[in-house]
Amino acid sequence: MAAASDKPTVVALLAMPEVTAATLYGFYDALSSAGRDWRLLHGQQPGTPLFRPVIVSHDGQPVVGANGVRIQADTSFAGCPPPDVVCVTDVAVMPGQPLDACYDPAVAWLRERHAAGAVIACACSGALLLARTGLLDDLDATSHWAYCETLQRDHPRTRWHAERGLVVAGEGQRLVMAGSGVAWHVLVLYLIARFAGPQEAMHVARINLMELNATSPVAYASLTHGAQSTDPLILRCQQWAAMNYQVESPVTQMVALSGLPERTFKRRFTQVTGMSPLEYVHVLRLEEAKQMLEAGDEPIEAIAVEVGYQDTSFFGRLFRRKVALSPAQYRRRFKPLGAQLRAAAPRNQ
Repeated sequence: MAAASDKPTVVALLAMPEVTAATLYGFYDALSSAGRDWRLLHGQQPGTPLFRPVIVSHDGQPVVGANGVRIQADTSFAGCPPPDVVCVTDVAVMPGQPLDACYDPAVAWLRERHAAGAVIACACSGALLLARTGLLDDLDATSHWAYCETLQRDHPRTRWHAERGLVVAGEGQRLVMAGSGVAWHVLVLYLIARFAGPQEAMHVARINLMELNATSPVAYASLTHGAQSTDPLILRCQQWAAMNYQVESPVTQMVALSGLPERTFKRRFTQVTGMSPLEYVHVLRLEEAKQMLEAGDEPIEAIAVEVGYQDTSFFGRLFRRKVALSPAQYRRRFKPLGAQLRAAAPRNQ
C-alpha cells in the first residue's frame, strides 16, 4: 500500500522516559534514508524524502530515555501534524511491571490517532502500551518473548504469539507489531514497503545490512527467564532443581524436600512460578541442552540422556515445541554464533 501522493508519510515516534534511544533513533534514521541514501551511494542527487519522522512527547519537552540519553522531542501530542503512522518503538520496563497512570495520555492519544485512521505500530515491548489501549482485544499480536506470558495474563482477550516476528491485524490492517529484539528492523522495513514500495524497502535493507531472519524469536528465548520466587520454600526447591534437574523423578524429590503434601506443593509451586514443577524441570533441562548444543559436538542422543531424558524422540518433540527448532536445527543456527563470540572474547593473559 504505497503512498498515493508526493507528500512524505508522517511517522510519529513516541518519546517517553522508558524508550530506548537506539531503537527510536534507529527508526528515525531508517525512515529518513528512504528515497535518499540509495541515490547518494550511486552518485546521484538525493530524491524527495519519502517519510517525515517526527519525535513526539506528551508536552513537547525533551525526555531522558531508558539508558539516560536525552531525547529531543519535535512536538507535543497536541501539536503533532496528523500522522499516517504512530510507532511505539519500545517500553523498557520489567516484564510483569504494570504501567501506571503516567501512561494514560499516551494511551488516549494512540486511541485517538487510530480512530482518525492512522496505522499504529509497535516493536518489542512497545506492545505493552498498545495492549493497554484495548485495540488488540480479540486479535492476534506479538511482543518480545520475555513479555508474552505476562501480556497473555493481563490481556487474555488478545492471542499472543511469541514465535511470530511480525503480526498485522485489525480493521484495515492498521495494527502492526514486531516481536523480539531487532525485529524492529522487520517493522521499519514493512512500513517502508507498505507506504513507499518494496523496492525502496529493499534499498534501505541493503544499505543498512538489515536481515529479515526467518528464525523464530522463540529460538532466542531463555526458557527460564523471570525472577526467582520470593517464597523461601519454593525458592529452596528451585535452587535444588537447578542443581539436580537431571535426576530421576525430580518432582517427587522436590515434594519430599518441601515437606508439604504433594497436591499442596504443586499448587503452591504453580501459583508462585507460573508453571507446574514438571514444566519447571523441563525448562531447566532444555536450557542446559541449548547450551550444550551451542558449545560442543556431543551427539543429540547423549545430550538428551545427560539432561535427564532417556527417550530421545520425546526430548526432540519437547525441544521443538518449546524452542521452535529441532535440536539439530538449533545447533546449526547457534553453534557458529557461539564460536564467533568465544573467538572475539579477550583471552586471559
